[in-house]
Amino acid sequence: MSGTEQTGGLRWGPATGVGSMPGGDAREAAKAVTGTFEDFPYLPELPGRGPGADMIGRTAGLLVEVYARVEPSGWRIGDRPGRDTRRARSWLGEDLDALEEFTQGYEGPLKIQAVGPWTLAAALELRNGEAALSDPGACRDLTGSLVEGLTGHLAEVRRRVPGAVPVLQLDEPSLTAVLRGQVRTASGYRTHRAVDRQIVGGALREVTAVSGGTAVVHSCAPDVPFALLRRAGAAGVSFDFGLLTERDEEQIGEAVEGGTKLFAGIVPGTEGPLSDPAGSVMGVRTLWRRLGLNPGTLAESLVLTPSCGLAGASPAYAHAAQAHCVRAARSLADNPE
Repeated sequence: MSGTEQTGGLRWGPATGVGSMPGGDAREAAKAVTGTFEDFPYLPELPGRGPGADMIGRTAGLLVEVYARVEPSGWRIGDRPGRDTRRARSWLGEDLDALEEFTQGYEGPLKIQAVGPWTLAAALELRNGEAALSDPGACRDLTGSLVEGLTGHLAEVRRRVPGAVPVLQLDEPSLTAVLRGQVRTASGYRTHRAVDRQIVGGALREVTAVSGGTAVVHSCAPDVPFALLRRAGAAGVSFDFGLLTERDEEQIGEAVEGGTKLFAGIVPGTEGPLSDPAGSVMGVRTLWRRLGLNPGTLAESLVLTPSCGLAGASPAYAHAAQAHCVRAARSLADNPE
């Protein structure tokens, strides 16, 4: 298996996917993912199946003693589990069955995705229709429920794939908006107050701790708070490489020097032509030179991925994009300069 020794002795693979795939066949998706990413497979998500297979519904189905149902405005917290919760759990069970089938004898990192506490709080509605983000107590309850649910989920993954080391990816596309007070209220006329960075970091630290040191936080939004995520216990940060700005570069350098794994999204998540693999990593090489980093650390520091989930792409493009990441990682390892 490719990779380099990292947190807890884990050897990270050179490339993996983000999470979502097109279509609705769990076996087909698991077969494609495990066949492409032999060193770093992941549990595919198939949101095209409908509510409960989407990222919010899927994670809501993992919560313990907190239940949600679909309303016209989105997912809303309710008093008891209903058909939406049952459907989410059923689909997750199908996905785990398929993953188990195609990972017989596998040993190594296996990525499992769930929505992080702040994107979940920004998306789930309370009974009054406002986001849970509006209520600090509700945020704390959600975080606690998520910790308990993910603890059980990761234990189930370890039981099904005994040789795997689960890598927990927390999807936090709304995190920057939460930090800046940009999440809109139900009326759309106001925004919720920005959440204090220490509170944000504390909740993230509770959830990343579930992984035992292998948590990755993913956001394909601009201005990913790299330093905050590292302080909150993230062993890796997953981001869209094309959205990096000069302001991000110092944080990137500090992350590399601190041993944080960078999951660099180098391939568009939407349909389009793919360049040659070496061309896809040219920007990464240029950044390394600009930061004065040792080119020999490129392959050690990076996991290459698509820039975001692939649910909106065609099956042919999704498969090609993921295979492209594997070839680009090979190019990086073979020719670091």
